[in-house]
Amino acid sequence: MPTTPSEQGAASAQATASAADISAAGIPTKPDAATADAYVRDLTAIDPDIVDGKPDRVVSRGRDQCSSVKQGFTEDKLVDLVQKRFTSADHPEGFGPEKSKKILVAVRKYLCP
Repeated sequence: MPTTPSEQGAASAQATASAADISAAGIPTKPDAATADAYVRDLTAIDPDIVDGKPDRVVSRGRDQCSSVKQGFTEDKLVDLVQKRFTSADHPEGFGPEKSKKILVAVRKYLCP
């Protein structure tokens, strides 16, 4: 924990740089609670195992997916990346193309700027 003003300033600059790096990578900021809850509800409606009791994990994975959206990948590639990012113990290879398309819709709706 920074104790001196210079240490506090350095920590603040580092946090700002990290936030800028994340933004430059196309990863949006964390959504507010209402947006995150709506996103999790949509994913649960697709298949409860997507969330698997870990809402923070699916928000993080969705934010990561936004970086791929920003890179301009084709729709097929984005669906493939969803299948790789969104997995669970019962679905280690993802949720298949149909559910992955629905996951991508939710990611874009709630998380990607």
